[in-house]
This record gives sequence, structure tokens and C-alpha cells, in this order.
Amino acid sequence: MKKIYIYTAAMAVVLYTTGCNKLKDFGDVNSNPGATTTAITSALLTNVQSNLGGYASTNTEPLSGAQYGQYFSETQYSGTSLYNLPQNSFTGNYSGNLNNLQTIINLNVSNNSTAVAKIMQQYIYWIITDSWGDVPYTQALKGSAVIQPVYDTQETIYKGIISTLTSAISEFDSSSSLAGDIIYGGDVASWKRMANSLKLLAAIQLSNRVTGASDYAAVAVKEAIASGVITTNAQNFTLVYPGGTYKSAWYSLYNGRKDYGESKTLTDITVGSNDPRQAEFGGASELSGNVTTSNIGVPYGLVRLSVLAFEDANPTWARVLRGDLRLETGSVVMINAAEVWLARAEAANLGWTDESITTDYTTGVAASFEQWDAGTPSASYLAQFPVTDTKNADITGSQIKNISIQRWIASYPDGHAAWAIWRKTGWPALTPAPDATNSSGQIVRRFTYASSEYNTNGTNVNAAVARLTGGDTQDAHVWWDTRTTN
Repeated sequence: MKKIYIYTAAMAVVLYTTGCNKLKDFGDVNSNPGATTTAITSALLTNVQSNLGGYASTNTEPLSGAQYGQYFSETQYSGTSLYNLPQNSFTGNYSGNLNNLQTIINLNVSNNSTAVAKIMQQYIYWIITDSWGDVPYTQALKGSAVIQPVYDTQETIYKGIISTLTSAISEFDSSSSLAGDIIYGGDVASWKRMANSLKLLAAIQLSNRVTGASDYAAVAVKEAIASGVITTNAQNFTLVYPGGTYKSAWYSLYNGRKDYGESKTLTDITVGSNDPRQAEFGGASELSGNVTTSNIGVPYGLVRLSVLAFEDANPTWARVLRGDLRLETGSVVMINAAEVWLARAEAANLGWTDESITTDYTTGVAASFEQWDAGTPSASYLAQFPVTDTKNADITGSQIKNISIQRWIASYPDGHAAWAIWRKTGWPALTPAPDATNSSGQIVRRFTYASSEYNTNGTNVNAAVARLTGGDTQDAHVWWDTRTTN
């Protein structure tokens, strides 16, 4: 008999206990997790939040996305950036973080912790569906009741993300507790802003599919803005690591290794436009704390021997982030004010809102400069990426091009964002890896399903594959990716 599908694995009491004890140094966690359900839920919340930064840094999804979206180049063992065909599995997300959050929801100790758990689930689902396309959603996390969940269409998942965020925001109440929150310290207003920002970012991702100003995506954007989104860097959705056992993901990227560098694709744009953010984007050393900057981007998509020859000739090639931004006690930003403002500029450009395109755009660029301690964007800098208040929804036009390029820059180093922005808009213009190993020679558009999916849930995964043009390949497009060119 086939083993029970991993999404549905029930949470054992020992997992509760392990999850609580392992996090004793990461936030204020009750030392006796078995005593009450409050202790269980607060520890589980802390546990998942301590993992959440990985979804915007070094987990498989964003780390691969950073290479497909050409933030990063491989510097040791070229593979992902050459479009080798791994079968990445999403099941660990379900059996781990998503299931822990579902436990919080099922226990329902407080309205606020339940609402936050729902919001965090949607953030994870957003990254999963953007990476694979159709995945289990409505029937996931149902325990033994559903051991082989259907693969929902990406449109169904996006609608679910938007509606769940809307309902979760309404579930917060002033009399409810929010224990174990190491991101916003239990501040409900911050979580509402984050949820609205995620709702906005998810909705704007659908603009090539759900185009009308009165359609559900545009309505979601307007609702999010009206309810209140992230507008300043102080409100950013950020995980700060305490160090020690819980080191920053960016510190760990170079802890004894140097497998990635800032891509020449990015440095060509930043150096070419005299962008002061480059001083923070790239460091000349993998050593944590080193303050020497580098603007020598690593050529993208080369085989190992070619990359090593480049490094030998350019020993101060740009590492990902300057060394003082890769401390053990550093942070990972998952949603920032700049990308929210720039998404608002895109929505205004589409005619979805009555906001000023130029105001949203310049505010977004300025927020990014501030985030990176790069001063204020000069008029000459902005003149290189001009926008006007004339609405132009043409995705091939200069208006959306400049908004998209600035959002791509502002989202660095979050690889999920880089890959998603490029797939939707085609900006910035990316050249496929010169030494690509895949048959098409084109940039990867999605992850393929792992063989374990076919072995354990074959009927449902095959139904999802049948909806893909060209089948389960890296060249197939997820639903919202309507561009026909690479």
C-alpha cells in the first residue's frame, strides 16, 4: 500500500514539544510547551516565523528564482543557472510550516494568532504556486480525511489567497492575545498592513490575466490600499535574527562557502545608471562584517571553468550583499515599502486606481534608496527611468518597463520577486544563460513536479500536468505568465 501523502501527516505531540524547545533562544517562548495549548500555539508561531525568512532568501524557491531572475550567478558549481532539470519538491512546505500553522488554526486559542497563522500560510502558498503553478490548496492539510489532495488551478489558489487575507484581517480583535510573534511583536496593526500588502502584491501579479478595472484583482488592489498597506521602511515585513543558533540566512550563504555572486546583469543596470544602492548590493569579500564594496558582477550562466577563470582574474567580484549586511544578527526583508509603492504605481498605470503614477513611483524609488542607506534619488537618476501620469497599460511600453525595472531592483535580493516580476513583465530584459544545458536554451518558467508526486498522487498531478501547455516542463508557463517570448 502506498504511504500516506506527506501533506496530510498528522502533527504528533512530540513535534509540538520539539518545535517549542528548539526555539528557546529565539523570542519569548514558554519553557513548558505541553502545559497548555497557548504554549503550543505560541511556540509553533515562533517556530514558523523563524523559518519564514528562508522564503525570501535561501530556500530552494527564492534561491533558484534569484538565478532565473538573474540577481545571482553561480560561482562554484554551475547547475541551476544553466537550467539543469532538478525535480524540486514542495512537500516539505506542507508537512512542516504549513502544517504547523494549520495546527494553530485548528486549536484556535486566540483570534489574533489564528489570523496571523492564516496570513502566513497565504504568504507561503503564494511562493509555492508562483514556483510550480497548480498545487494542492483547498484540500491540503486535511489530515486523513484527504490523503490525495487535488491540485487546484493557480487562479483558484490566487483567489483563495486574496479572500483568505481579506477574512483574516477582519478576524483580528483588540481583546485577543498574540503570543510568540517575533516579527511584529504582537502588533495587530502591523499584521493588517502586511496582509493588505501581500493582498496587493498577489493581485497585481494577475494583471495580464485579470485585466479589467472592475475585475476581482483590481478590486483587491483598491481594497488593500483603502484598508492600509506598508508605506514606510519601519513597517517592512522583516525577520531579524538573534545570531548564535539562529543566524541570518544571508550570513549562512557565505559561512564557509562562496557559491553565489551578484550577477553582472544587475551590476550592468546599477553601475550603468550610477545607482548608489550598488554600494550595499555587492561586497568584495565573503567575510561577514567586511565593508568593502564591489561592483564587479559575475557573468551569468557560464560553465564552472569559465566562472573560475573569471574569479581568478577578478578576486573582488561582487558577493551577494556587502559583508556588513551579512551579519549573524542580520535580517531578511520579505516585503518592503518600496515594492508596495511600485506595485501601486503599476496599478495606477493600468487604470485600476486613481492614484498618481508619478507619486507612487517616485515614493517607491525613494523608499528603496532609504532602505539601503543610499540617500535620496537624484533628478538625473530618475530621468533615466522616466514615468508620467499618462496611463499606459501596454506591457511592452516604456512606462511599465521602468516601473518593473525599479521594482526588480527594489526587491533585491528576494529571488522569488525577481523571477516573478520578469516572468510577468519581461523586464528587465534578460538574456538566457550562454552555456544553458536545457533543450530549449531558454530561461526556466516554472519548477517541474517531483517524481514523488507521481508516485503518491498520480491522478491529481497528471490532471494538473494536462492543464500545462507542453506538459510538465521547465518551459511551460504558470497561469498568470502570459508572455509568449523569453
